[in-house]
Formats: sequence, C-alpha cells, structure tokens
Amino acid sequence: MRSTLAVRVGTRGSALARTQTAWVVGHMERLGLTVTTETISTRGDVSTSVPISGIGGDGVFVRELERALLEGRIDAAVHSLKDLPTAPTPGLTLACVPLRATPFDVLVGRDHPTLNEMPPGATIGTASIRRVVQVRSLRPDLVVRPIRGNVDTRLRLLDEGSYDGLVLAGAGLQRLGLAGRITQTLQPDAFWPAVAQGALVIQVREDDLPVRRAIMPLDDAASHRAVLAERSCLAALAGGCLAPIGAWARDTADGRLELGACVLEETVENAGKIKIDRILAESVAFAGESATALGCRVAADLVDQGANGMLARIRGG
Repeated sequence: MRSTLAVRVGTRGSALARTQTAWVVGHMERLGLTVTTETISTRGDVSTSVPISGIGGDGVFVRELERALLEGRIDAAVHSLKDLPTAPTPGLTLACVPLRATPFDVLVGRDHPTLNEMPPGATIGTASIRRVVQVRSLRPDLVVRPIRGNVDTRLRLLDEGSYDGLVLAGAGLQRLGLAGRITQTLQPDAFWPAVAQGALVIQVREDDLPVRRAIMPLDDAASHRAVLAERSCLAALAGGCLAPIGAWARDTADGRLELGACVLEETVENAGKIKIDRILAESVAFAGESATALGCRVAADLVDQGANGMLARIRGG
C-alpha cells in the first residue's frame, strides 16, 4: 500500500546535483513516498566565474536550500555533504547519509594519464585549495590554474586544450556516468580527499518527525559513522569546508573505525620558491569509542603537531 506522505525535495540546479537528487528520490519512491522535486539556485551555482572563497566561502552551495527548508517551501534537501559547514543550522538536522560513493579525487588527463607522466609545465585545473597544494607537493613543476563551472564545462575546457588535466571528485564522475574519463585515482596518503567527499546527506526540519522516520531506511550506518568522524575532526580544528584539510575514515577488517587526516600549508619563500608543509594523523577507534570522539582525538593529534598555527596563517590570522 502506497504511503500518503508527500515530500517536496529541494536540489541545486547543476547536472550533478539533479542526478544525485534523482537517485535519492528514486529510493524514496521505492519506500512508498510521493515525491516532487524543486530546483533552487544557489550563489555558488550562479557565480561560476568567481573563486568560491570570494562569494561567501563555507555554505555557498547550501544556504538557499536551507532557507527553503526553514520557510517550509520544501520538506527535504539533498546535499553533497562536503559542501555543508560543520556547524549545525538551528531548526534543521542531517537525517540520513545514504551509501557513500568513492571518497577519492581523480585525475582526468587529456594526453597523459597520471600526474607522474605529465610533462613539466603541464597545466592542471582545479578550484580547490586542498587539491592545489597536493598537486604542487607531488609535482612542483606543474602549473595549477583555477577552474569553475559544472563537470561538463570543465571537461569541455580540457578537451579544447585549455588544460592538460583536471583533478575532480571521483564520485561526481561516477554518478554522471563519466567514470570512463578517469585516468588516475588519487588516494592517501599521497593525496587526501575532502572531508565527507563522496557522501550525500538528506537534510530536513528537526521537528518534522514524519519525514525523518520515513527516510531513515536510506541511512547507511557505516557511511554515516565515517563522515561523522571526518566532520568531527574538521569541526574540532575549526576548519571550514574550503580549508586545506583532508580526511578519510573507513571500517577496519575487525569492525573498528579508522580515521586519517592531514593539514596542508603552502608558503612562498625567498626567490619565490614554494614550500609545502603537511602534517598527518591516523588513529583507530577503541572499543566503544564514538565516531565523534575519534574525530576529536585525531584533531588533537594534529593540533599537537602544529595545525592551529598552520590554519591561522592560512586564514591570515
């Protein structure tokens, strides 16, 4: 028997956001819900020629969706979890995290399939400070240039010869059916992904118990636990989603949760020489330790190694 519960789901207008939301909506409909989708423009989608840090920083892709939720224009919003600030929004809650896709960044090379095979001076496109610093750490002889726009726009610029390679989130290419464009998967500890990369989240009003209960079967406990650890680490470091912080949590063979994280810093020294500093911390959860506690413990390890000073310099403090 079909549920009488009707749910209005909000999404960003990009092809990737609409594809991700359609996947979630399909699963919601299989639970018996009646679902309609509302497309909501965000500043991050409209201002594609400006660096993200210049149009509002953290939350630039989610604020309009959150406002629509709070105003009752939609009942649920589907986000890429890496875009959400770690500070909770009063009145809203992250109800469930579906099964996570690959968390890793990937290279899409035009003529050369790996970073190692790129010739000196080759141009790599990315909009992420975290990715910029890691590419330069591995290949300081490459030119890293900013790139904005949706995935199709970035791939078109690559194919037209504006770039020799792109660094993108592997999950986005997979969800768009473009996994065949991936030429190299970039993994820790050489290349750390963004916090919660590859994970979706369904955000709802905190007091909307019918919707919260209805969508709970979509929650994947292992994915939820992993991203909670990563986001707790980020929050403890007071690092926003644009900070050069990487993290990856995963279950071990014996059922415990393992979290690794890094903080990156790029400085320009005498004669314009670029210096990359990187600190790492990895830990496995003790029996009974929560994902939140694990994230805080890894953050404390990073702080002991000097993370606060690095982040303060990055913020200009």
